[in-house]
Amino acid sequence: MPATTVRSAWQDVPQLRVRQFAERALAEVPGLAEDILSEIKREYPELPLVLDESGEPLALIGIRRALEHFVEHLDKGLDAPRVPPQVFQEFGRGEALQGRSLDSLQAIYRLGIRMSWRRLADLGTRMEIPAPAMHEIGDAGFQFLDGLVAESVRGYAEAAARRAGERLRLQRRLLDLLLSEHHRAPGDLTELLADRAARIGWTVPRTVGVAVLVRPARSAVPPAVSDEVLLDMDYDQPRMVVPEPDEAGRAELLRRATAGWTGAMGPQVPLMEAAKSLYWAQAAVGLMERGLLPSGGLLQCTEHTEALVLLPPQELIGDLARRRLAPLLSCGPTHGRRLAETLLAWLETRGGAPEVASRLGVHPQTVRYRLRQIRELWGADIDDPDSRFELELALRTMRLKGEFGPARQG
Repeated sequence: MPATTVRSAWQDVPQLRVRQFAERALAEVPGLAEDILSEIKREYPELPLVLDESGEPLALIGIRRALEHFVEHLDKGLDAPRVPPQVFQEFGRGEALQGRSLDSLQAIYRLGIRMSWRRLADLGTRMEIPAPAMHEIGDAGFQFLDGLVAESVRGYAEAAARRAGERLRLQRRLLDLLLSEHHRAPGDLTELLADRAARIGWTVPRTVGVAVLVRPARSAVPPAVSDEVLLDMDYDQPRMVVPEPDEAGRAELLRRATAGWTGAMGPQVPLMEAAKSLYWAQAAVGLMERGLLPSGGLLQCTEHTEALVLLPPQELIGDLARRRLAPLLSCGPTHGRRLAETLLAWLETRGGAPEVASRLGVHPQTVRYRLRQIRELWGADIDDPDSRFELELALRTMRLKGEFGPARQG
């Protein structure tokens, strides 16, 4: 059975009566617009009123245009009114540029529609427009409201995107200044830094720490940091500049914000030395990628000082190890490793055979035997403070690289 078309109650109103209603409603628009603006100012006294070139509030112009647009199309049917986009997109852009949400703007629109509906309903009663027809006008008014909100949301989104893009551009300029080697006079640098920070509303801290992140294998949401943390995701390894990283609770907040990410946080340094913190964070990430430092979270460089000092200069430490550990070449691999472990335990403890044996989990007599061999291999060098220091550096590096296995009896 074919669907029946329900005829609109508004369509049943004589066309002459519709035109007369639209004309009278249009005559009410200027006064109604003023009343709506007055009510808005009363309920939202903090709302700034922007004026056009002639000194008239833009809000008043927008209200008047919306009302005129709605009532001028009533004689064409209730589907005809369409929102004039420009003014209401501009309202949305204004809210974004002022850093406000759209909540107040939407509330203002609803207030305007309610006041307009009461005025039109009163006019409809006086002109004896049937109640069902007036109800349809009310429904059309709230659909019109949806259109106003949609246009404002569009303008808001466009402005917010531009604002975010501009902030990122200015933030990147600030980061470039912070993380580069400086060749300016300190006074000029401080002034330039303060200017760039002010442009994005960043409070200049006394100290900072710089973190370097490793992108997860799968796409991940960027770290959920606050605006006081400068985050740049455009690098292959994203960077973060964190103000006062040793402040109470900061480490835990960063841990939560970077959940799902791996990276390293450089040491806390004076603001003008941020590049030094970046250097150590990059060094730590490099060791993490080689499997020499633990991954799976935001590593703190200050907790891995030994590895960061000994492992990055591979060529220097490698050459030192070749020179100082050359006597071990005359031993087999297994026995050489045991002698190396024993020598390191002795150098670290400066203790006797029982203490070294306890550290290694072997018999003291075994340690005495190995120490005699060590003295035979290194001779007088074993008693030279500089030689012992270099031996300890080389052996600690071996241990950090995982070249010592578990201690064994032998």
